[in-house]
Amino acid sequence: MIDQLHYLAQTRPQAPFVLFEDQVLDFATVDDTARRGGAWLVARGIRPGDHVMVAISNRPLFLFCWFSLAACGAVAVPLSHDTFGDPLHYMATQSESRLVLTESSEESRIAETLAGTGVEVQGFDGEEAFLRQVAVFAPLQAHQPRPDEPLAILYTSGTTGLPKGVVIPVESYRAAGRAIVDAIGVGGEDRILTFLPLHHANPQMYSLMSCLTVGCSMALVPRFSASRFLDQVRKYEATGFTYVGTVLSILAKEVTQDSPSSLRFCVGGGAPRAVWQEVAPRLGVQVHELYGMTETGGLVTINTREKYRFGSVGAIREDFEVVVLDDGDNVLASGVGEIAVRPRQAHIMTAGYFKKPEETLKASSNLWFHTGDLGRFDEDGFLYFEGRKKELIRRAGEMISPITIELVALKHDAVVDCAAVGVPDPIMEEEIKLVVVPRHDIAPAALAAFLAQALPKHMLPRYIEFATLIPKTPTQKVQRFKLVQSAGVIHDLKAKA
Repeated sequence: MIDQLHYLAQTRPQAPFVLFEDQVLDFATVDDTARRGGAWLVARGIRPGDHVMVAISNRPLFLFCWFSLAACGAVAVPLSHDTFGDPLHYMATQSESRLVLTESSEESRIAETLAGTGVEVQGFDGEEAFLRQVAVFAPLQAHQPRPDEPLAILYTSGTTGLPKGVVIPVESYRAAGRAIVDAIGVGGEDRILTFLPLHHANPQMYSLMSCLTVGCSMALVPRFSASRFLDQVRKYEATGFTYVGTVLSILAKEVTQDSPSSLRFCVGGGAPRAVWQEVAPRLGVQVHELYGMTETGGLVTINTREKYRFGSVGAIREDFEVVVLDDGDNVLASGVGEIAVRPRQAHIMTAGYFKKPEETLKASSNLWFHTGDLGRFDEDGFLYFEGRKKELIRRAGEMISPITIELVALKHDAVVDCAAVGVPDPIMEEEIKLVVVPRHDIAPAALAAFLAQALPKHMLPRYIEFATLIPKTPTQKVQRFKLVQSAGVIHDLKAKA
């Protein structure tokens, strides 16, 4: 990735790369900053292969740190800048990170959480502070990585425990960028509006890597805002954007009539058919719905310009094999089964879960990576997503492990047992409901306040329901499907707010 940036800095030095508020950063500026930043990291003792967390919001500072790590050969471990408490402590220590790069406003909080771990924390008061820090260092000769070298470890929640660190090789990022560019026809003059959190695979692989593949621009905004969306499109003359299903659902409610603009495409996953149908003509875009996950290098199927089928998640990427399997891991010629994938080329999907060899082996049994999702193919080879076998809660594009929420809730003296489940929601895809077996009376608001001390906002339950027991199998596995429908009084914390 750093080599692509350096190539663009030489061939398109003054072409706009990052547009943020009133700033325009060209490729030469970002490349120079990255190589000076890499030299600064080396001076701090960071070496190729070291792990460094990046806990920064959507701003150029994230990209400065990201590219600086790539320049010196370190592995980025990005996470939400507002992660704190148990999840932050776990990910920092499990990833064996040596350093956390963050914003000054978060530095003391993160340092307090990581006290005694040996993980250093460095905060920056914005982009200018970073530039001043690295300005005294001569640009280093950027590290030239092998295709199989890890570029990042992205944490994604599992169904049976705490989050897993997905090790993503350099070539996986490069291949994802090529796949998006080829499928959509992204060119050097495009501008991709990027509002999804940069610590996610979606904006990294679909937006950032498209920019690095063809030399186009990223119009970066702090967060998604439906009310400001069209103004941002006009301000930056954006031609495309990436999405998760929640984004299009919200835009379908906000944009109620055709809105001519510079937009021509959007790309992502999780768009319901009805929303897809509504949004496309209103925004004047072609919706490139795809299927994939962090482990598979972002995407394995996509609706391309040439192969397009409304309602599907597209045709198979040329460098992947995709099948649906029955419960015995036999390939199904028709019908619904578990989606399984494997690469046709080396290093284009995950190298495994960091320090979790058993889970890596389990996910890749019988020579297929098992996604835990259900799907089917039509007679023309288009894949259709049919739901999830996994127990993950998908809230606003975030994949959330119920186990993480439950482990925090069980620390409360009043909680005997509990289980978190996703319940359908027309806007958020799913909302989180926490079913609690109480030891004694406790106000829902008090329990919510307790959870808020240890969980990031996107993990906080909207609903709390009290019950006399949690339904389980004879082997003590929670029967979550029985908890989706309410059996008792349910407390809507949002309604009471």
